Amino acid sequence: MTDIMFAWSALGGDPALLPRVSTVVRPGPLEARLPVRELARACVGACALAAAELAALRAGLDEVPAVRVDDAAVAAAFHSERHLLIDGRAPVTFAPLSRFWRTADGWVRTHANYPHHRARLLAALGVPEGTERSADPDAPEDVAAVAAALAERSSAEAEETVCAAGGLAVALRTPKEWAAHAQAVEVARRPLVERERLGAGHARVLPPTAGSPLLPAAGLRVLDLTRVLAGPVATRTLALLGADVLRLDAPRLPELPDQHADTGFGKRSATLDLATDRRTFEELLAAADVVVTGYRPGALDRFGLSPEALAERRPGLVVAQLSAWGAYGPWRGRRGFDSLVQAASGIAVLEGSAERPGALPAQALDHGTGYLLAAAVLRALTEQSREGGGRLVRLALARTAQWLTEEIDPGEPGEPVHAACDEPGSRLSLTDSAIGRLRYALPPVSFAGGPADWARPATPWGSDAPRWA
Repeated sequence: MTDIMFAWSALGGDPALLPRVSTVVRPGPLEARLPVRELARACVGACALAAAELAALRAGLDEVPAVRVDDAAVAAAFHSERHLLIDGRAPVTFAPLSRFWRTADGWVRTHANYPHHRARLLAALGVPEGTERSADPDAPEDVAAVAAALAERSSAEAEETVCAAGGLAVALRTPKEWAAHAQAVEVARRPLVERERLGAGHARVLPPTAGSPLLPAAGLRVLDLTRVLAGPVATRTLALLGADVLRLDAPRLPELPDQHADTGFGKRSATLDLATDRRTFEELLAAADVVVTGYRPGALDRFGLSPEALAERRPGLVVAQLSAWGAYGPWRGRRGFDSLVQAASGIAVLEGSAERPGALPAQALDHGTGYLLAAAVLRALTEQSREGGGRLVRLALARTAQWLTEEIDPGEPGEPVHAACDEPGSRLSLTDSAIGRLRYALPPVSFAGGPADWARPATPWGSDAPRWA
């Protein structure tokens, strides 16, 4: 089974549609020891096919539009945060305390891009804020103190200590070590895309679309309760395809502005405190078609945002959930990011070694899972139009990691069209925005008659009103 066949099957897609997909194979993009290029092609191709399928349904077409997956476009999109320029300035990606550290018996990977995660990491390790700089004049504050604190601990102890304090750290593991871990065992039992029905109901009547470009998600309202990359990539894709996407964030948890600029294309951004303004949320939910969440499993349940509670209040809703480790197992409640999943799952060892850990050429778990999540939403909408009922779809970065390390065949894609290497600049564009002059990667999801770019750039974080357009 080819990789896109595997992904399309996991999404519940009709295998008879797969011949509609062709691939432009180019040398160079996303080279790695692991089949990252194949994963990226499959995720983007499955998403584009799901979009084309829904577009044909809504436009009344006799045939699903042809899908074309171009390696150059895919590679540019998987590096979107690196290609972004804001008024000529490159964005800040990883903070100084987000990195691999030597421990007494190996390595540990931390993530501290957000101020609250940085504070928890320092507190867990007993490093006071404002520690003097190291002897290296270019070393950021606290780096030497964190290095010394971690060097005295085992990797397992560091992992447990930081996680117990609400911080983010994982021990470097080999693939064999991860496979024996209780969380990995639970991950391996699950499908790549978990799909469930939420309640009964009549078939969803999607109003027909007309004109150009074909926008399969036109008129649909998506509540975006996600952060960082994978979830925002999914909702950015739904916005490309015509959805009215409203991102909601808690005002006490501000987003990193550069990250928001990259993943905010096509959306609006508002802040809303669910603890104090439930009425506004319920008004938004009453008119929503899709809710996408990217917080730890169960973290939003206390606000009545479990899939079952949402579907009870809004029958026919599509709920899409994303997490790092999965909604099961001993790590279900742990925070996580792409870089941490790479370290825990053995990817960092496979791309480097146990003595010197490496990394994938892009945050491929985030981007790949994001496109799969968007595809799962699109397929759920198509299924609803025929079968009715609400839908729940779930994905996890750790399950995508297993697919990458154990299940992807690094062979040739179906019906490849070989082409010369393409310069990244041909896959980039410029636009003015309220944030500044933006250089950005164009979307890789492409089908005949579909959109080639977002209708609008990102707005400043939290600058929109919490209401539908």
